[in-house]
Amino acid sequence: MSQAIIHTGKSVRQIAIHQLGALDEALFDIQPKGCNNTIRWNVGHIVVALDYFFSLAFPFNTELPETYSVLFHTGTKPADWTQAPPSKEELLHYLTKQLRALDEVSPAQLDETLNNPIEMGPLTFRTAGEVVNFAFAHEAMHLGTIATLAKAAQ
Repeated sequence: MSQAIIHTGKSVRQIAIHQLGALDEALFDIQPKGCNNTIRWNVGHIVVALDYFFSLAFPFNTELPETYSVLFHTGTKPADWTQAPPSKEELLHYLTKQLRALDEVSPAQLDETLNNPIEMGPLTFRTAGEVVNFAFAHEAMHLGTIATLAKAAQ
């Protein structure tokens, strides 16, 4: 099952890279009426969230700029930004770098029990694999949001 989690994660990330690579960057900052965020925010959030989830599951040294958390953590929004966000190219760089990092995750690592269960609202994760699996479910949800924002922006 753990190998399937890695395979699914790679598939979701490859879809993300392909989908985002095909979008015109001019659409990245359009915020349709009634929406709190933009395509750029959602892409940055995917990057920050995977880094966060990996750090919960494994000894993981993030290489993201410190500004990413300020811009893209849960609860942030472009209306509050006081600094320029990263370009589409930079975001795609980190998405690709994280995809390559998946090659370093072994199925045995995913089967490991966490020292302390992680609770997120009503959810409890007891293994590294549960955390990583949720990370990619979370990413897929944001890809759906990105697709909706892109249609609304066009």
